[in-house]
Amino acid sequence: MSTTIKAFFDPGTWTFTYVVYETEQSSCVIIDSVLDYDPKSGRTRTHSADKVVDFIETNQLKTEWILETHAHADHVSAAQYLKAKLGGKIAIGNHIKTVQGVFKGIFNLEDSFLSDGSQFDYLLSENEIIKFGNLSFESLFVPGHTPACMAYKIDDAIFVGDTMFMPDVGSARCDFPGGDAKVLFQSVHKLLSYPAETRLFMCHDYPPNGRAIKFETTVAEQKKNNIHMKDGITEAEFVAMRSARDATLEMPVLILPAVQINIRAGNMPPKEDNGVSYLKIPLNAL
Repeated sequence: MSTTIKAFFDPGTWTFTYVVYETEQSSCVIIDSVLDYDPKSGRTRTHSADKVVDFIETNQLKTEWILETHAHADHVSAAQYLKAKLGGKIAIGNHIKTVQGVFKGIFNLEDSFLSDGSQFDYLLSENEIIKFGNLSFESLFVPGHTPACMAYKIDDAIFVGDTMFMPDVGSARCDFPGGDAKVLFQSVHKLLSYPAETRLFMCHDYPPNGRAIKFETTVAEQKKNNIHMKDGITEAEFVAMRSARDATLEMPVLILPAVQINIRAGNMPPKEDNGVSYLKIPLNAL
């Protein structure tokens, strides 16, 4: 058994999408896809997702799962588009129900929107192991950035979502509704308890000092060099740093459209009587 990981970088949102598979013509999973969204016009495009589609079709892969690590606030999910093109089931952690409940209130969503995760094909529990072909993924509950964050372990690799970034970037913010720096610290140390050689794959990279984009590191490297969470940094020190830093950050450009779509598993809001879907902009809410 061997695991092949293909990364796709979206420069518009600094996001990595991964296709994980064994060999050509084998089963695969897609992790954290991107639908291009222009906040100025409200127009969506599929350039980023089509690169994934082309790769999967060229390699004759069978898409089994389309996985989300969480309801992203910085990009729109292409899960529904990919499912329509490639098949597969859309899955997220079962704590998405908490996130849906919070944002249903913030956006005053329609009564028919249910905060029960039913928009997704499958809700994953902690430490659930699911096979795809000869490979399998294990779902790891890693809240803190949001209350519903998951990481996915496949062989010796963990796809960490927004729990952490490359060592010279540090950690994810914790000031979104339901976020908690103390909980994030615990989640990161859960991931860093894996063997030193375990490979960690980032959902984003925001490279400082002009360095090239990177997406892969190891447990050992994070424990030695992560500027926010390396060995020796206490929980209290991390929480104080994260709280102070988060207080200076602006909201992500795409948070309002992205969350409304992503808590629907990548579906757009119901069309109104003129045949158009609309997103809401709550004033002074975030």
